Amino acid sequence: MSKIRVVIVDDSALIRNVISNILSSDPEIEVVGTAANPLIAREKIKLLNPDVLTLDVQMPEMDGIAFLEKIMMLRPMPVVMVSSLTEKGASETVKALALGAIDYVTKPSSVGGVNADQFAFELIQKVKCAAAAKIKIQNKNDINNRSKIEAGDQYNPHAKIVAIGSSTGGVEALTKLITSLPSNAPAILIAQHMPAKFTASFAARLNTDTSLKVVEAEDNMLVMPGHVYIAPGNYHMRIHPILKANAEFCVKISQEDLVNGHRPSVDILFQSFAQHVAKKTIAFILTGMGNDGAMGIKAIRDNGGETYGQNQESCLVYGMPKAAKECNGTSKEVHLNEIPEIIMR
Repeated sequence: MSKIRVVIVDDSALIRNVISNILSSDPEIEVVGTAANPLIAREKIKLLNPDVLTLDVQMPEMDGIAFLEKIMMLRPMPVVMVSSLTEKGASETVKALALGAIDYVTKPSSVGGVNADQFAFELIQKVKCAAAAKIKIQNKNDINNRSKIEAGDQYNPHAKIVAIGSSTGGVEALTKLITSLPSNAPAILIAQHMPAKFTASFAARLNTDTSLKVVEAEDNMLVMPGHVYIAPGNYHMRIHPILKANAEFCVKISQEDLVNGHRPSVDILFQSFAQHVAKKTIAFILTGMGNDGAMGIKAIRDNGGETYGQNQESCLVYGMPKAAKECNGTSKEVHLNEIPEIIMR
């Protein structure tokens, strides 16, 4: 089997060397080139035709986001962003994921530091995932010019509550989905695998692009129509019944052990829906690696809720929907573009 050919783009010679050594340690990966800035990287890509690009978010001359946007328009390819775990780094990484980057890794706090091994493991796994992902050609105005369902009197936003789980490729998919919905959509609770600062940035970014109110969830928030609640990174999120005149449910946030290697876990969110919301639920499991959410969505289906998986054609990574389908957790697989209409119908 041929090796995965990688070009590394980072303005730090030290980081380029660290990433190169990590990737070269895996027998399935070959680092074919490095570049200190996007201008050099452009020539390296033309010359070396890599399978995957690792790209620093913040660089001089042309930042990683501007370069990624050009790549996805002119020469779409799998890109793994390398980000710092700062508020600015999180915000820019979320933008990169919405533009079509496959995934991201956060730089270790110090080379050889306590999280260096985790960085190495994630980097190798995500480069391999990126090499296998299905890249779509981006339309220049795709983010802003997608079809949008208009609000109308025929919708009853109190009739259902929506549960969504996603991972790799989820930021792009959720951006398309949420910004297509009208202001009187039902309440939506989302578990997307991301760390804390990233979920806050993602919620803030989505909130500016949609007529819905998008928030990073907090403990005891009331679940209301027209609102989207994103599970905060490093916390599990559940829906819980309450006795209030203006709401039936609230959000509960907790920090128990990781489930399926994740916190937030999609299974935790879905199992709470199966227990408390049951027939009022519409659940979707979207693009992502692994099997998180499969057992939870099956529990929703077994308790009378509607369950759907994103189909392979529209998934960046057909892992989580496949696992849900194989355990009979989803009643049907649908294209991402169909989901807004299913919710409102």
